Amino acid sequence: MKGIDNLVICGPYAEPDRHWRYDRARREFDLVRQRRPAGFLVASENSQSFDDPGRFVPLDAVNRIRDRVRAWREAGYPHITGITKSLLEFWHNSDARENRLFFCQLEAIETLIWMVEVPEAQRQGLGLVQDGGEFERLCCKMATGTGKTVVMGMLVAWQVINKVTYPQDARFSRHILAMAPGLTVKSRLQVLLPDAKDNIYAEFGLVPESLHQKLRKAHVAVHNWHKLVPEQDAPKSVVKLGNESPAAFSGRILDHDYDRIVVINDEAHHAYRAGQAKGVSKSNLDQDRKWMEGLDMIHRARTVVRCFDFSATPFVPSGKTAIESALFGWVVSDFSLNDAIESGLTKTPKIVVQDDARQFDEEYRSRFYHIYMDREVNADIKRKAKPEEPLPDLIHNAYMLLGKDWDQRRRVWEKSGSAVPPVMITVCNRTETAARVMHSFQNGKFEVGGMSDPEHIVHIDTNALKKAEGSAGDKAAEHLRRKVNTVGKRGEPGERVRNVIAVEMLTEGWDAKNVTHIMGLRAFASQLLCEQVVGRGLRRTSYVVDPATGLLPTEHVNVFGVPFTFLPHEDGGGGGPPPPPTTLIEPDPAKAEHEISWPNVERIDAVFSHVLRADWSSARRLELSSDKTATIASVAPVIAGRPAVSGMSDLDLRNLYEDLRMQRVMFMTARDIYDSIGGGWNGGPALLLAQLVGLVEEYMSRGLVSVPDAHGDPLRTRMTMIFNMKKISAELERIIKTDSTEKSEIVLGQVKRKSTADMKRWYTPKHAMHASKCHANLAVYDSSWEAGAGEEMERSDYVTSWARNFKIGFVVKYLYRGVTHDYYPDFLVRLANGVTLILEIKGRDDDQNRRKRESLQEWVEAVNETGAYGAWACDVAFSPGDVGAILRKHATLGTSSKERAKCPRCLKIAHTRQEVGTAFGFRNVGGIVRPQSWCRDCRAG
Repeated sequence: MKGIDNLVICGPYAEPDRHWRYDRARREFDLVRQRRPAGFLVASENSQSFDDPGRFVPLDAVNRIRDRVRAWREAGYPHITGITKSLLEFWHNSDARENRLFFCQLEAIETLIWMVEVPEAQRQGLGLVQDGGEFERLCCKMATGTGKTVVMGMLVAWQVINKVTYPQDARFSRHILAMAPGLTVKSRLQVLLPDAKDNIYAEFGLVPESLHQKLRKAHVAVHNWHKLVPEQDAPKSVVKLGNESPAAFSGRILDHDYDRIVVINDEAHHAYRAGQAKGVSKSNLDQDRKWMEGLDMIHRARTVVRCFDFSATPFVPSGKTAIESALFGWVVSDFSLNDAIESGLTKTPKIVVQDDARQFDEEYRSRFYHIYMDREVNADIKRKAKPEEPLPDLIHNAYMLLGKDWDQRRRVWEKSGSAVPPVMITVCNRTETAARVMHSFQNGKFEVGGMSDPEHIVHIDTNALKKAEGSAGDKAAEHLRRKVNTVGKRGEPGERVRNVIAVEMLTEGWDAKNVTHIMGLRAFASQLLCEQVVGRGLRRTSYVVDPATGLLPTEHVNVFGVPFTFLPHEDGGGGGPPPPPTTLIEPDPAKAEHEISWPNVERIDAVFSHVLRADWSSARRLELSSDKTATIASVAPVIAGRPAVSGMSDLDLRNLYEDLRMQRVMFMTARDIYDSIGGGWNGGPALLLAQLVGLVEEYMSRGLVSVPDAHGDPLRTRMTMIFNMKKISAELERIIKTDSTEKSEIVLGQVKRKSTADMKRWYTPKHAMHASKCHANLAVYDSSWEAGAGEEMERSDYVTSWARNFKIGFVVKYLYRGVTHDYYPDFLVRLANGVTLILEIKGRDDDQNRRKRESLQEWVEAVNETGAYGAWACDVAFSPGDVGAILRKHATLGTSSKERAKCPRCLKIAHTRQEVGTAFGFRNVGGIVRPQSWCRDCRAG
């Protein structure tokens, strides 16, 4: 079978546009230059063949939804609320995000939004099937390791903020119930609580700061299925107890009295109607039955608005194979394990395809392919053997091969400086087999150094772990659960674990990222089970994209004994690169003197003079394009979910706008500016509008707005201006604000002041350098220019403290082409004279960067005007050599002791910087921070 050099062929942040397709006749893989269709593979009938290509079952509904969502996205998300659109734009704004969202995460939340908010007519003919219950369910199928918890956080934000903004809209709710299969997943989902210390909204920047207060109005409850087991009501009579009523049950689960609940099911393959399952043990069936019965009780008492399911394998148990009827019929999006591997979001599993022992199973496969089914192994490990009984030779041989490869990987990782070791996991068929494996390691039968020490090896007692997953009451079980669940996490009980031996399955929700080797010693009757087991080792150690390719570098997990046939394998040796060593970055309490704080400015309101002015010499010429403006749309009536094209007619915008006059365009522009700046005007509204109309007329008469590709067609020119109104009004508003603002007033966010002390701990694979004047323990740079600037600030006598603006949250809002953006300048620098300098390192300049600097200058002047936050300045370095001169320029104001100002009108004098800030305020003159000429009282008068 011909292999592939690298399975990773798509970037993580764009829609996949190619995939690998296996040609059974040629025994080769072809690179198909289109996205992989949604679907899953079922083994060919009666086939046990190693390279069985399987039968592909397309998910027709998902493929139809993909196409419609893509078209909706490209059209700019029509038919949704303003809040939803602002959230989508915020999530897609990669330039302003510290944690960029994967395409699969954005597509999942987009699909759920589309299913809920677009008109029903656009959702006709999808072919979805519900589960027979009384409330609607929608399911996102996302491979392990692709970040579905982040999508859940986006879902909560979307639902809650919309409901708080539009309380009468029945599509939304601020009452969220998240359900999990056990304590491990429940613990992981605590990040969905908006007030949690490490909540996911702050960690991944999922909510704009202006909407945080609305998010905090959410009621989020997180429970595992055990909470859904009914209790008894209080006595109904002296001698009789009644079963728990739906009302009492719901009150206990939700802990509030509100109706209309949105449910989120994580690992939702457990949440099925019991009568639909086959081949499930009685205990597991009873567990899963209580899950859905509990949700039904809540629905009867409180009403479940909608249920959102998340799972990598959303199949109802159906015996030995995954069949079409077993897949949840309400799956609306799919990012499969194949997609995840080809996008680099997970490790690539490598299975055994051949060995040099010249011994094969009945299908001429390597005996390591499915060890449990080997004739010499199967009968032996099915029995109740004692721990000291030796394991079959094939298992011993497998552990030696896999263990030696693990040891080689360990040495590479240690040499590279990795703080955690690689991990091998074993999944056994029964408790006795796990005990024999444990005994073999502890007694040196597997010659692999460092895997047998008590601190490095964990033998999972399945019964104890199940007990711990139900409740946290048993201390020994809880300690085991915590150690297992923190494998690979620094500073946690599982930090040094190298070897995990478990029975049947590891806990769902286990998110260790350093698993590099998997040994399967159990039956694998379905590909579904193979994916679930291998999925425990697929989380990546690093998500740093290779700048040369735009792809995530390949990481591998080597798999023995798991017949993972439906994924192509890779040729070549080695295990992929080790995870890059990472360094902890956090505020250093010993350097608290270098803390830098700033006002958390949410917006800047301008107070305008009674006579508006505009300096046209500063105006920028706007050239608009008409080729993106549709003028004719064909529509058709819809019947039975299909358009009746025989009844099609045209909506011709040229006819609708035939009487459009330029005067109308100018009035609409003036009204748009009026809506924006009216709050800062103290005079009568009629006078303001009249002045704005006059300024718009002068603006237009100067030819500052043109539509070159309208080719002189006046109607098309005017129509294009109408459809680009925001760009025109934004530019004119900028000019008016510059020349007509008497003073600026800052509006602070919920958190009034932020500082470098607020930076959360984070890890980086980049080189970190010591910096004595920086509040952080170490300084991290993105470029040699930044590093040079940092070194200059460390050397400079003009600088007392500085901070790189990364993960500290200093942001300036700016408007560009009618859209609000976030701007994160590079450095904050406290100078010896008390001025705080905002410094940008910029290798090139363009119109958008100039707009950023204008907004930054406005921020500086507005903050200086308040006098409450000290003196601020800003500047930009266009070459490395500029930094020293910039620092020197802004430090020339003098020391605090020499600071003074005198008002020429009332003769008030300020002697210190504090007095200047309070009585006068500051301004920028040629880039230098100086006191205002007149005092505040005289300026106000």
